[in-house]
Formats: sequence, structure tokens, C-alpha cells
Amino acid sequence: MSGADKKRVVLIIQARMGSQRLPGKSMMDLAGAPLVGRILERVKRCQQLDEIVLATGDTPENKVLAELGRSYGVSVYEGSEGDLVERYFQAAVASKADIVGRLPADNATPEPSEIDRIVDHHLRFNRPGFSSNLSVINDSGYPDGIGAEMFDFSLLADARERNVDVRQREHVHLNFFDYTTQTPVNAVWCPISTIACPPGFRRPDLVLDVNTKEQYEFMRELYEYLYPRNPAFHITDIIRWYDEIYVPSMKPAR
Repeated sequence: MSGADKKRVVLIIQARMGSQRLPGKSMMDLAGAPLVGRILERVKRCQQLDEIVLATGDTPENKVLAELGRSYGVSVYEGSEGDLVERYFQAAVASKADIVGRLPADNATPEPSEIDRIVDHHLRFNRPGFSSNLSVINDSGYPDGIGAEMFDFSLLADARERNVDVRQREHVHLNFFDYTTQTPVNAVWCPISTIACPPGFRRPDLVLDVNTKEQYEFMRELYEYLYPRNPAFHITDIIRWYDEIYVPSMKPAR
């Protein structure tokens, strides 16, 4: 692809302080830094992104997130609290995105090389579509939470105009693909694709989201063990820790 034809890829990370299940999780501590800060630290190692945007709500309680994003040197967009489609659309317009990447701020261990892989995969298509290794699609084998979604700005603009359902406006991916049912919204309008997870960390059983207090405690233990040993720890390090240290520690003593 020539320089003139190169599509601008912007990763947008959605974060807010008012999570219903775990309020304030975005600023909860992981080995000495806020959860969202750790996410930004990791995605800044990606090689295939033209810009990273932290997109948060335009309410007073979210100002701390906007300040955090700026302190990490990424762009910040403050927009609709509840209408995520609108927030993504306006953030994408502001950053002049051709390809929009989506990463929820409850995925605390994004893997930079796997985000780069899904970007490369998506850019090989000659038509708009939705590509993801954020979670399992068609038996791709990915752990839940180490990749990202990529979709063309034109499709986001279409979804903004055509979909008024509250749930679709709140959950961007439901405008394109439903992970629960593994079904596309409209495969003709928006083809769905993925890549196979490398065999070394093909672990669809592993969930690396932070949506509950229990999941936060799990992630806190993960970071406390791995981060001091290697701040750029890899998903294979996570799996080794999980299988050799965390799971055995959960077994009741005899």
C-alpha cells in the first residue's frame, strides 16, 4: 500500500469511572499504577497504530481518566457517557481514523504483538469489515482479553445512523458481531473475520477481563507477581503463572 493509500489506524480505548458492576475499577491499583495506566503502557508498544485515544465520558467523575490519559502521552476524547457508538464516532472523527480499533478498559493485559497481528490482518482486505481477536470467534482459540477489534470508520458511521437500539448504542461490537451467539449482524454489509491464536497460548478457557471484585483481585495478583519480574510480560508468562502458581494455590490444603 502506497503512502497516499495508507489507511490511518486509531486504537480507541473506552473507559469510565461509573462501571455498574465494579465502580472506579479504571483507577484501581495494579502493581503501583492505575488499571487504565497499565493498559496504556502496554498498547504504546504496538507498532501498527497511528494513534491511541483514551475515550471517556464527559462528566466530572471521569476527569481523572482524562488527566491520566494525557499523563501517559495519548490523545484523550471526552464524550457521551452512555452512547458508546457516538463516543467512538466522534473520537474517530477527531483523530481522522480510517480504521477504528476498539479496546475496552476492562482488558488489563492487552498483548501488543497480537493487536499488531489483527491490524495487519484487517488491512489486507479490500473492503470494509470487522476483524477481531479480542475474544473467541469461530474457534480461534484466543484467551478472552488480549487482542482488539478493528472495523472501518465507514461501518461505524453507518451503524451510528441506522441503529437506535439502546443496547447497540451502549455496546459497539453488537452493531457488527455478537460474541455470545457467534453471529454477525449482517455479513454482507459487514463481513466478520479473525485469525488463529498461536498454539503457544491457545487458551480460550482463560478470561482476562476485570468486571467484578473477584476478577480484580485475580488481576492484582497477576500483576504483583509478573510486573516486577518483567514489566513487558507476555501472555505466555501469564499462562505459566496461572497454571503453575495461581491454580495450585487455589486447591484446598490437605
